[in-house]
Amino acid sequence: MIMYDILVYLFETYYTPQACPRAEVLANKLAAAGFENEDIDDALSWLRNLADATEQCQDLARLPHNSAQRIYADYEYQALGLEAIGFIIFLENSGVLPPALREILIECALAADESPLSLPQTKVIALMVLWSQEAEVDHLVFEELLADDDLRLSH
Repeated sequence: MIMYDILVYLFETYYTPQACPRAEVLANKLAAAGFENEDIDDALSWLRNLADATEQCQDLARLPHNSAQRIYADYEYQALGLEAIGFIIFLENSGVLPPALREILIECALAADESPLSLPQTKVIALMVLWSQEAEVDHLVFEELLADDDLRLSH
């Protein structure tokens, strides 16, 4: 899906989320970079969902990192797939993904409208969630997010 290429492009182009221009300007820049309008709309919609999920999960941000055990619902297993859930658990266990960011990641992954998510898609979503929150990421975990899948996901 081209939306993932757009998300990777944003990550590579803008060092921080604050460096990203407003949606209208960003849409024009993405079109100038060669992305199609429908794909741009999908990516911008996904980014709005990320912002909404972030706002909804603010209460979770106050919880200690190790205080929340996540039980996945059947529909989450079906929508995300075992590989994606396994990677989310890896990020949690590595200390990169506190409860609030885990919930944001799950919400955004469910909004991706792909089922089940591939590992490369899950990595891009995780990368964007961490980037959007300006989370500190251990170098080895960061390498894992970028490793072996080449983050270029268009078919």
